[in-house]
Amino acid sequence: MAGAAPLLEVQGLRFGHPGVPLFDGLDASIPAGLTLVCGDDGSGKTTLLKLLSGELMPQAGRLLAADIDLATQPQFHRRMVLCSGMASPDFDRCTPPEVFDSLRARWPDFDDARLGALLDRLALAPHLAKTLSMLSTGTRRKVWLAGAFAARAPVTLLDDPFGALDSTSAACVRDCLQEAALDGARALVFTAWEAPAGLTLAARIDLGG
Repeated sequence: MAGAAPLLEVQGLRFGHPGVPLFDGLDASIPAGLTLVCGDDGSGKTTLLKLLSGELMPQAGRLLAADIDLATQPQFHRRMVLCSGMASPDFDRCTPPEVFDSLRARWPDFDDARLGALLDRLALAPHLAKTLSMLSTGTRRKVWLAGAFAARAPVTLLDDPFGALDSTSAACVRDCLQEAALDGARALVFTAWEAPAGLTLAARIDLGG
C-alpha cells in the first residue's frame, strides 16, 4: 500500500572486509511486496542479505523493523526475517520433509497446501527421501525455495533464486515472485543481475559495480 511504513529499514549501514569496503552509509527501505537487490559481481548483493538476515553484523548503522533495532532485540529479528538456507551445511543430513518441518515450527503461517503445489511444480517428489547432501545444487535450491515460499514469513530473503534451475522450475519461481509482489502484508527481497521482465517491483536497491 502506498505510503505504508517499510517492513525493514536500513540506516547508515557500513560494512566491508579488510581492504574491500562494500557499504558506507547505505540507506534503504524495504516495503511490502517485491524488492530487487542488483549489482555487478562483487558489489555486495549476498553480503547485504546476510546483514539483513542477521548472519553478519554491520560495522556501523542500524537495521530496524517496526522501529525496533534488530541488533538489540535479536529475538524480534527471528520472528521477522527468513533467509533461505541453501548455503548452510547445518541441514546436509536432513531430508526435505525435515527441512520443511523446521520451517513449519518457526513460521506459524506456513502454508502446507502451497507447499504441496510447489513440490509438484518443482518436481521434488522423487527426492523427498534423500538427504540434502545427496541432491544436486539445483534440486537443493528448489527444496529451500519451496520451503521459503510456503513459510510466509513477514520478510523473506532469497539469494539468486534462479541460479542452477531448469526452465520449468525458473518459471515456477517467477510466478511465486510475482505473487509476492502483490502481497501487501509481506516483503520478499531477492538478488539478481536484473529482474525478469514483467515482475512488479515495490523497491530496488542498486549496488552498482
